[in-house]
Formats: sequence, C-alpha cells, structure tokens
Amino acid sequence: MKIGILGGGQLGRMLIQEALKYDDEFHTLDPNSDCSCAQISSFTQGNFNDFQSVVDFGKDKDVVSIEIEHVSAAALEELENHGIKVIPSSHIIKIIQQKIIQKEFYKENGIPSPDFQVIQSLKDVIKIDLPFVQKLNAGGYDGKGVQIIRTEDDVEKMWDEPSVLENLVDIEKELSIIIAKNEAGEIKTFPVTEMIADPKLNLLDFNICPAEISADVQAQIDKIAEQFTTAANSSGLFAIELFLDKNGKVWVNETAPRLHNSGHQTQEGNANSQFEQFYRVLKNLPLADTSVRQFSGMLNLVGEENFTGKAKYHGLENVLKLPNAYVHLYGKTETKPGRKMGHINVLANSREELLEQLTHIKSLVKVIAE
Repeated sequence: MKIGILGGGQLGRMLIQEALKYDDEFHTLDPNSDCSCAQISSFTQGNFNDFQSVVDFGKDKDVVSIEIEHVSAAALEELENHGIKVIPSSHIIKIIQQKIIQKEFYKENGIPSPDFQVIQSLKDVIKIDLPFVQKLNAGGYDGKGVQIIRTEDDVEKMWDEPSVLENLVDIEKELSIIIAKNEAGEIKTFPVTEMIADPKLNLLDFNICPAEISADVQAQIDKIAEQFTTAANSSGLFAIELFLDKNGKVWVNETAPRLHNSGHQTQEGNANSQFEQFYRVLKNLPLADTSVRQFSGMLNLVGEENFTGKAKYHGLENVLKLPNAYVHLYGKTETKPGRKMGHINVLANSREELLEQLTHIKSLVKVIAE
C-alpha cells in the first residue's frame, strides 16, 4: 500500500519507524528537505498548505493522512472526491484546525469545554472577567498562539486577530486520552495520561501513565471520548487534551486529529504504541491492545536557551547507562531554544519512582549547539 503523510516531522518519523516491520511504501510531503522523515521515506519537498501541491502529492496514494493539522483541508476534500482515502476525514480536520469552529463543535455536541466568546478583532470583545485565555483561531500548536491574560497590563498585549477568548479553568491536573477508530468502526482508547507542563516554555515537560484519577473522573473522560468519536464520525487517531478542575469536573481543552506528544510513553509503557495503533487505523486492521505494562513516563528533550546551531546532546551517555530509560531522537540536525529534538521514555514500578527517575534524567541531559 502507498501511504502518503502530510508533514515530515518527528510524529511521521516514529510512525514510519514502527511500520517498517510491515510491507508498505511511505511517502511524505514537507517544505523542509532536512525534516525528520526525509531520510526514511520517499520524500517530496513541497508546501502541505498549498492546494495543488497536496492534490499532486496525494493523487496516486492509496491513503493520505497527516502528522500536523495545519494543512490544506480543501485539497484533502478534493482527493476524497476523487476516491482517495483520507484519514482522518477532511471534514474533521477542517473543524479542528480552526479553534473557533472546534469550540463551536464541542458546544453543539454537548462536550464540556470552558465557556468562550469569539472575536474577529479586539473591537469585538464583550466584557470578560480576568483572568482568561486567548487562543488564535488558526496556526497555533505546542503552546504557540495561546496566551493567558491575567491583568489589565496583559490586556494591552492581546493579539488583534480572530480568536477564542476562553474562561480560565482552575486546573488541578492536565490529562490526555488517545482514541483510535478504524473504518470497521472498532474503537480503542489508551489509558489516561497525566501531563506536567514546563511553565516557562508552555510545552509538555513530563507524561505520567497511568494518571492518578478517581473512578468518577475516569467515567467523565469515558463519556467525553464516546461523545467525541460519535460527533467526529471519522476513522483516525485523536488526542483529546483535558483539564481536571479543582471541583473534580473534566473539561476539554482541545483535540489533535493526529499522533500526539502525550502518547510517546506508549512506545515502551503499553502493550502497543500509538504509532502501531495509527498504522493499523490507516490499514483498517484490527486495533492493537493498549493495556499498560507498568508505570511509564516521558520527558521532552528540547533545545536549551541561548543555543542555536548544530545539535549536541550533552550528557546523553549518562542516560544510556540507566536501566528502563529509552532514548528517541528525531533526526533534527539544528537546535534552537525550545525546539523539540527528542524524548526519553522511562519505566518504573510506582508513580513515585517514575517521577524520581524523570526528574533525575532531566538533570543529566541538555540539548546544546556545537
């Protein structure tokens, strides 16, 4: 089968790495000739946001998918109209890639998400109590395009662009669930993961799985997963980012229609990884067992502040000496502050041991420039 992926980043790379044990052709489209997938796939340099580039890339593939949502959904719809299989559907990609439409989708389908107002410019702002969150309608990811407005001074820094203004949740925990659905209608979810963010970079710092949550919180998440998959009406792999507030209520923050950073620990921590699962979705195969093997966690390797240039992994040999630590690098030759360069997965026998190991490993390794 000829499988086309829009985007050549690390998510596509890890999908292809997992799927190389099977017999398929993987093709990737990315504007960067030095992207993570360039050396391990049939690579086409081109803009995945350009209508004609995507149509030309996809027209001879058996299935076309994405590893980044900021692509030409119109081109994917055109491919669907010509009988090319697109997973997930262009319809749900179109909904998710615009924050305004995504929020309205939750509201229409009764999916709990924080109250919001939509603005096209700052002139549209109706009174909203501080603090609140501003999310740009399009183009944001990995914390970009999102800012918290806490004070009157912060109001001066608001972006004068189409946005969602959202009530700020008093967060107890940030959680994530990854759902897979194949064309046969089979659905499987990975156990809930707890996410601990780096407050400075607004990026994921640690994943912890399984999350420490009550039966009631699990039931709320199960209902959200069911509501979302019914409303989305598409095969695919979806990561739903969630907030648990201090009153025990679960809210949807946002959804990614693709592989996700919050599922990386599944590579060693679960019976099968999110990458194996997504491959099976693309091929409409029976979905894989998602059960937890033991406590698992992940930490991101990101470029250190004040270092730009050819990447060097200082202290990595110290990590490689450790049992139950698994290094995954993304094939990126250049580092810059905050850029995701790789991750390290850790297995442990308890949550406490896991957090201790993650914290220790974070102190051992840094991504700098030569």
